[in-house]
Amino acid sequence: MPRTATINVSGDLLWHNSLWRSAELDARRTGAKKLDFVPQLASLTEYVTQADLAICHSEVPFAPANGPYQNYPLFAAPQEIAPAIKATGWDLCTTASNHTMDQGWEGLVRTIEVHHTADILTAGSYATEEAARTPVIYTTDGGVKVAVISQTYGLNGISKAKGKEWSVELLNAELAVEQAKAAKAAGADIVAVHIHAGDEYSRKINAQQAAYAQAVTAAPEVDVLFGQHAHVVQPITKVNNKWVVYGAGNLIAASGPAKPHTYDGYMAQITFTEESPGKFVATAAEYAPTYITRHSGGSPARVYLIPDALKAGTGPAAEMQKSAARTRETVYSLGADGLTERQ
Repeated sequence: MPRTATINVSGDLLWHNSLWRSAELDARRTGAKKLDFVPQLASLTEYVTQADLAICHSEVPFAPANGPYQNYPLFAAPQEIAPAIKATGWDLCTTASNHTMDQGWEGLVRTIEVHHTADILTAGSYATEEAARTPVIYTTDGGVKVAVISQTYGLNGISKAKGKEWSVELLNAELAVEQAKAAKAAGADIVAVHIHAGDEYSRKINAQQAAYAQAVTAAPEVDVLFGQHAHVVQPITKVNNKWVVYGAGNLIAASGPAKPHTYDGYMAQITFTEESPGKFVATAAEYAPTYITRHSGGSPARVYLIPDALKAGTGPAAEMQKSAARTRETVYSLGADGLTERQ
């Protein structure tokens, strides 16, 4: 029987301050010491854990233990988030984003260490040059080796640490292809490339995203491309006959009532099958819309996997159905033959 590997990707984990307050409320209910982020993400656990490799996007750096925490524009999120990421079922988080350098070099290193302490692999930012030059490869329980390459369009004008140009990578299609070749040479069966790019709050892809997707997917060593940044959902399509998940919106965030569509998102799941020794091809693709509820008074924020929540009778059904319809329209807007929606 041929080997398979299912890879699950999703939107930004963007930890605004009202989400910290939600975690405080939940901690009082669950008996956690201070902050409990697990309930915010709990709706996703079943879907996330079904994947052979579940990849999240940690957009913002972690603060020192016990703070101080910072909201936009220079984020510093509570470290208690990392155990919640692990508890939800994620195996690896991409960390290249426009906020990677919000807390400087120390914040970059701390963010990597906090993930690793929680037994979460990272790709996209690096604490040593050796780590930056070594392919990040995750081995599934079935023995399939998946490499993840992660790049960002920019760093919000913040410079990289002096002498550490390798610490976080800016968009460079040629470099991504070189790294994909190195990953395959190191034994990777599948290479997934991640981009943090696009125009904020636009559902349409921009010229940079389109050009990057064309260049990277043209390489035989690259198998799938996925990304975030716009904070609203963007299409899923095929480029050079490979799946491209341009933007999954926000998975958790609290951007305020002025930007209602930032509460929509989706998770995408691509299944690869080994058609000949060492040669994997995408044989199935699925997405599941998500919806975030706001922290309000004594009600903590939640993210819901819409099809599962509707079946279970949890969450605001009417709002979730409207959100799913908005997401569906965008996801299929560039054509996505073979893509199914989780029911």
